[in-house]
Amino acid sequence: MRRIFILAGLLAAAGVLFAQHKPLLSPPATASITIAGKTITIHYNSPRVRGRQGHIFTPGGLIQKTHKSYPVWRAGANAATALHTDAGLTIGSLNVPAGNYTLFVDIANPNRWLLIISKQTGEWGLAYNKSDDLGRVPMKMSKPPAMVEDLKYTLASDGGNKGTLTLAWEYKKASVNFIVH
Repeated sequence: MRRIFILAGLLAAAGVLFAQHKPLLSPPATASITIAGKTITIHYNSPRVRGRQGHIFTPGGLIQKTHKSYPVWRAGANAATALHTDAGLTIGSLNVPAGNYTLFVDIANPNRWLLIISKQTGEWGLAYNKSDDLGRVPMKMSKPPAMVEDLKYTLASDGGNKGTLTLAWEYKKASVNFIVH
């Protein structure tokens, strides 16, 4: 009997060790930049296409099936996508004070996504509430040169106090300009 307990314990420990080394389906990722001495950071979980190309953003596709708030998408996976800015920003035409926010994207129009800046923070990614919106800004849509397997945010400097926030995944690329104050 003692051997059975020891064997069961060893199997449980091996299972825990194995689980700790299993790669995450949507690993955490960060995009960060310092412009005019101020840091802007986006923390997100990066889902992968994993053979579902052409079925992510389409009607009846992955986003619609997994989001009760569709056509609003958490713009990432797992926990909500978080934006932190040390400075006030103007994103598109929206004034965003320094602080912490959550990013969502309204993908109702495939040719004109809207970036949603939410004042609510720390929630799970599916907990969207329109009353928490700071505002929405149109994003410029384009197609990446090749299919983007892992969702990726980039923050790029455009010189001076200007920059661009870009989100790319599958066959979609959406960007918006911002100014650091």
